[in-house]
Amino acid sequence: MPSDPLPDWVPTRRQAIGGAIRVERKRQKLTQERLGELAGLDRKTINRVEQAHHATSIDYLLVIADALHVPLAELVR
Repeated sequence: MPSDPLPDWVPTRRQAIGGAIRVERKRQKLTQERLGELAGLDRKTINRVEQAHHATSIDYLLVIADALHVPLAELVR
């Protein structure tokens, strides 16, 4: 974790990524609970990623993208 504060655009992009995950999850008519099951994560983790309150790992983003059957690049555009 950087010792200096992150640039303002970082939380903004994190929110956009969380929003893209939420949109795709809802498009597929999945609950956070079901997406968590498919990704091997708990519902709270899915919620934290979608809400973008905290930084998330690339590993979580990869398993979420895989569970949604979309390329990670599609979620981080």
